[in-house]
Amino acid sequence: MDDHDLRQLLEAVRSGDLEPDDALSRLRRLPFADLGFARVDHHRAVRQGLPEAVYAPGKTAEQCAAIVAELLEHGSGPVLLTRADPGQVAAALERCPGGTPSPAEPSARAIVTWRPRPSRPGRVVVVTAGTADLPVAGECVATLSAYGYSARRVVDAGAAGVHRLLASLEEIVQADVVIVVAGMEGALATVVGGLVAAPVIAVPTSVGYGAGLEGVTALLAMLSSCAAGVSVVGIDNGYGAACAAARILR
Repeated sequence: MDDHDLRQLLEAVRSGDLEPDDALSRLRRLPFADLGFARVDHHRAVRQGLPEAVYAPGKTAEQCAAIVAELLEHGSGPVLLTRADPGQVAAALERCPGGTPSPAEPSARAIVTWRPRPSRPGRVVVVTAGTADLPVAGECVATLSAYGYSARRVVDAGAAGVHRLLASLEEIVQADVVIVVAGMEGALATVVGGLVAAPVIAVPTSVGYGAGLEGVTALLAMLSSCAAGVSVVGIDNGYGAACAAARILR
């Protein structure tokens, strides 16, 4: 339930189209629904503007399917199953037909979307340092799409060949939000942050050689960026970067 649904519910009670007891029954499920193994947060869209998503790793296929079903039955916004393996995807789609699997990249786990939002205004550009960063960028783009925002990707434009970035600079500077996805030493976030006026969200990835430390080097470099105002999410967190962009665009 989001602000629009809650307002409609209150208007229906005021107009007499809905009995108070019926409204009370619906509101009992508003904060959360206890499934025994999960407490599904139906109130999150009212509080944050974005609904709860289902993070698949660590859950059984049946648990994923049950949480998706609960969100679909008692909510109205987009429902996302993130980082799902084939078994989790199959179970969720069998119980809840109509979802659209959006594999971030062939090497990444899938995001499945039910009930995506209609298109919304806002220009997002997702810039990757290398091809190896595409799985994280794909997670970001799929999440943005579920929330109604289209994103243009500029790929393989890392700082080691900055002319590749400059070839797409005109498109990047026109964006409302820029998301930079980079591993190795993470320098691309600072380069982009120094060239554009839009908010820049940096996503460190676990791509890199020995001293890359599975993304820690890129994370620390981005946090230490000399381009003021660059925001940083956790390692490989394309979903979180997309949610940050959606909050900015709202």
